[in-house]
Amino acid sequence: MRLTVFGASGRTGEPLVEQAIDRGHEVVAFVRSPEKLQVESPSLTVVTGDAYTGAGVPAAVDGADAVVSVLGQTSAGPDDLLTVAGDNVVDAMGEANVDRFVTLVGAGVREEGERVSLSGKVMGVLLKVLARDVLEDAAEHVDRVRATDLDWTVVRAPRLTDAEGTGEYRAGNLDLGFESIPRADVARFVLDCLEDEQFVRKMPKVGPHDG
Repeated sequence: MRLTVFGASGRTGEPLVEQAIDRGHEVVAFVRSPEKLQVESPSLTVVTGDAYTGAGVPAAVDGADAVVSVLGQTSAGPDDLLTVAGDNVVDAMGEANVDRFVTLVGAGVREEGERVSLSGKVMGVLLKVLARDVLEDAAEHVDRVRATDLDWTVVRAPRLTDAEGTGEYRAGNLDLGFESIPRADVARFVLDCLEDEQFVRKMPKVGPHDG
């Protein structure tokens, strides 16, 4: 599979790129600063650009079998990063006739009518107080992705850590609150979704195996 990864040099992007290459995929890593990507492989192509402005996005998407976004908000970045960058990626996918898209957001993004545990409700309140802009951006991004004709999957994860991956996870309709999960395990789940055509047009949550 030829896989384009947006946010490839980030803390979730790098393990995703590494695992994808280890699984035999060809990876196009889209980055703003190539020097930040600490992965080298004959199976890796690096495209430099800016997902927020759209610069370089069409070139990165062209020829892909699937596209993944693990872009994340930063304190120095725009408040609508996921929404605007997501629109640019989706538009480029339409032009290139690429259908499969997986995007990563926080578990605080809710699906209408879903049950939420008490700890999840508490976490939701904290997010609205402490990170309202991030939550609203992610929710708007998800709404726009769900309105497309793409074969999308929205992966929703709790707090991410840089701990070594366990190789295991739980996924589906989970009650998540204050759990955390290694970024490497989230990357594994994203690749499993792509390889096995899991959760197409669904919004699974992913959590620690022992949670």
